[in-house]
Amino acid sequence: MATGDQLLVVIDPLARHTDGEAVRIAKDVLSAGAASTKVCLPEGPEEFARALARRGSRRPVVVGDDRALLRAVALLHRQRELTACALAMVPVGPSLGLARSLGVPIGAVAAARAALDGVERRLDLLVDDSDGVVLGALRIPAPVGATALDAEADADAETEAEAEGDGEGDRAGTGAGFGARAGVGAGGGSSGYQSWLRHWPQSLVRTLSARPPRIARVARPARIRVASPAAVGPSRLRVEVDGVTLVDLDQPVQGVSIAPGTDGGADVEVRPVSVGAEAAPLRAVGQRVTVSGADFRYRADSLVVAGPVRTRTWTVREGAWGLTLPG
Repeated sequence: MATGDQLLVVIDPLARHTDGEAVRIAKDVLSAGAASTKVCLPEGPEEFARALARRGSRRPVVVGDDRALLRAVALLHRQRELTACALAMVPVGPSLGLARSLGVPIGAVAAARAALDGVERRLDLLVDDSDGVVLGALRIPAPVGATALDAEADADAETEAEAEGDGEGDRAGTGAGFGARAGVGAGGGSSGYQSWLRHWPQSLVRTLSARPPRIARVARPARIRVASPAAVGPSRLRVEVDGVTLVDLDQPVQGVSIAPGTDGGADVEVRPVSVGAEAAPLRAVGQRVTVSGADFRYRADSLVVAGPVRTRTWTVREGAWGLTLPG
C-alpha cells in the first residue's frame, strides 16, 4: 500500500515543453515536502507506462495536463491496479478543463501542496465494453459531414484551327510546286520548263522554310473548392438506461451526453430534435447505458474522439479511482 510521504513524480514531456518554470516549482515543492521523492522524465507513452508499472509503494503524482491524467488512469485500469492507487496531479499544459472540473487547483504551488497534504477522494468511472475509460463526460453529437475537397479541373480544349490552316497552306504550296515540276516532265515543253523555273524558287522557299515551333500551352491549375463541414442530419439512436429505452430509432436526436453522477449512477441526457417549439431534453440516471443505431462517433472527456461504432455500452464503476484533492 502506498504511503503519503513516498512519491513518484511523473513529469509529462508536454508539460516540460509548455511551462518549464511551473514544472520546476512543482518538483521543488514536492521534493521539499515528501520524505522520499523519485522523479521520472518519460519521453513517450511506453516510458510513461513503465514508470507507473515500477512505482512500487510510491504514490504517483502526474505533472501534466488532462491527457496525462487520462493516460495514467487508463494504464492503471488496464493493469487492474486503479482501486489500490491514489493519484495526485499538478496541472501543467494546454488542456486543463478536466482537472478544473474535478477540483484540482490550477497553479503549481497550490496543486503540489494539495498532492502532499490533501485528502483522497474516490470518484466514479465510466468503463465501456472495449475497456476504455471516461473520467468526466462523453458526448455523442449529431453526425457531421467530413470536409469535402471538391476539385474542379477545367480542361480547356486546345484549338489548332489556325495552325492546321497554316499547315494546309504549306502542303498546298508544296504540292503546287511539285505538281508544276511533274507537269513539266509530262509535257516536256520549254514553256512548262520556264514556268517551273519561274515558280520553283517560291516553292522551294515554302518547302524548306521551317514552321515556327509550336508553343506549349501551360495548363491552368485546377480550381479547388473547399467545402466547410456541414451537418449530415440528426442522429437515429436507441438509448437504453438499465434496460429501459429512453429514446428509440424513430425519434431523431441532436445529441447525447453521459457523465458519472453520484451514488454510482450515470447522468444521461438526450436532446431530441425540436419541431416547432423547443423539445425538452430527456433525462435518466442509471448504472448501465447502451447506445446503438447507425454508425456514430463520440468524444470522451473533450479529448478523445472514438468510433465509428454501431453499439457501445458504458457501465459506472462506483469509487473506482482515487484523486488527492484539497481537504
